[in-house]
This record gives sequence, structure tokens and C-alpha cells, in this order.
Amino acid sequence: MKRIIAGLALASAAALVTAAPAQAAPVDPAKALKKQYVAGHGVRFAETSRTSVDGKSTGTAKSSGVLEFGKSGIVASDVRNRTAGKNADMFASLMPTRMITVGKHVYAQGGIYSDGLPEGKKWVRYPDTGMRMSNSSQLLDVFEPKVLKILVSHAKSTKGGVYRGSVTVKELGKIYDQPVDKKVAKIKVSYLLALNSAGLVTRVVSDWTLDFGVLGESRSTTETRFTGWGAKVKVKAPPADDVIDVADLTDGSAVPQDIPDGSLNSLGGVK
Repeated sequence: MKRIIAGLALASAAALVTAAPAQAAPVDPAKALKKQYVAGHGVRFAETSRTSVDGKSTGTAKSSGVLEFGKSGIVASDVRNRTAGKNADMFASLMPTRMITVGKHVYAQGGIYSDGLPEGKKWVRYPDTGMRMSNSSQLLDVFEPKVLKILVSHAKSTKGGVYRGSVTVKELGKIYDQPVDKKVAKIKVSYLLALNSAGLVTRVVSDWTLDFGVLGESRSTTETRFTGWGAKVKVKAPPADDVIDVADLTDGSAVPQDIPDGSLNSLGGVK
């Protein structure tokens, strides 16, 4: 009888092990991203950045466009920008209404970038400085595998493919290989990272606050959404006849000599 009971127990245990659902392996967003790097394909994005001082809105900047991939990452982009709110004019003076990055150049158009151009010229061409998303306000570059890794590993909450946590500007500086001024190094960037079932980013949100003392607390929140992973994308440069190099503009031109690079030190206006 004891042998029968023991045999039944073993059989039951075996059945339970067999019936238990297999645990899916953790999704690796860096590996999922790498698989998307196919020439002629890409992804669409839409981004909204909101700023406030002491809780009062100071402006909103919105961007949308397409990113084209090569075998090792983003090789081109076509992005449109617009601003609204109290400081819309100030933001507009720094941000082209449209930017195309392709080959070794960045092409800017609109606002101050179109003021006083020679007749027939509609675009200003700059050397490409490696801006992945053409003047994005998003501090968290999810096309950098090290960033994805730290967002997953630092998450305090992981539920339904959504990771929430925080990372310091100093930590981001190390990843981006950017020197960070001590005035902004300790800023904590709270984040939300959402992945789909394939491990691809569908949404990333960054939120940070800088205390200027008597000038108040400045807060910035940027939300970037990605759709259409793997879609066919082909970014083309503007017609050559419509373009002028920034170096060929006269000294009296109001067109900026550089496009803001979105460095980490720009958070608090630190130079």
C-alpha cells in the first residue's frame, strides 16, 4: 500500500510539473531593437515636451516624424516641430519647423532659420553633429542600448511591460560620454518605459525638476511615442537648388550658426 501511495504522489508531482505554464524569458529591448536595423526601414515617432515654473505652464513643444535605419542604427530622419504657450516665440527661435538629417548634413527650415535667406533658398545646411532625433527634447535615447539597459535595471516597478524608475543626469552623462556640470549632475530623471510583446519601445516619458531658488522650480516632462516599427522609410535631402550652406551666409544673417545640440548641461542653462 505504501508503494502505491508513493507511486501516486510521484505521478501527481510529475503531472503538476508538466501542467505548469512555461515561464517566458525576460524580454531584452536592446536585442529587439537591433533586429529592427534593416536598411530602408524605420519607425515613426511623436513627441510632446511640456515645461512649467512653480506649477505654471511656460510652453509646449511638439515634434513628429520618421526615423530611417541602417544596419547599425538611425541613418536619417525627417522631423517637423511646432510650439505653443507662453514662451512659444522663444522656443520657435531655437527650433526649426522642419529638419531633415541625411548623409553627412542636417537641413533646417522655418522660423529664424528662414529669415533673410538669398532668393530661391529655402533650406540651411549644417554639418551633421550626430543628432539622432533632430533636436529631440527627450533625455532618454532609447536607441542607445546602454540607456535601455539602465532603464530596465533601475526600474522600481515593472508591470505589464511598463518600467518605472529614476536615473541621475550624472549616470546619463557617463552613458553618453558627455561631461556634466555639477549643477545638474544630481538631478533625478523619473521615467516610464513601455515595451510591446516583442520588446520594442512604444512609449518613453522623462520628468525632471531643477530648483533655481528665488527664480522658482523649473519642471520639464517629455513623452515620446513610437509606432510602425519596421515600416519602409526613405528620407531624401531637399533639392540642391533650394539649399544654402550655413558657412555661405553673410555675417549679418540672423540665421543661427549652430543648431542647439540638446546636451545634458543645457538642462539648467549651464554653459
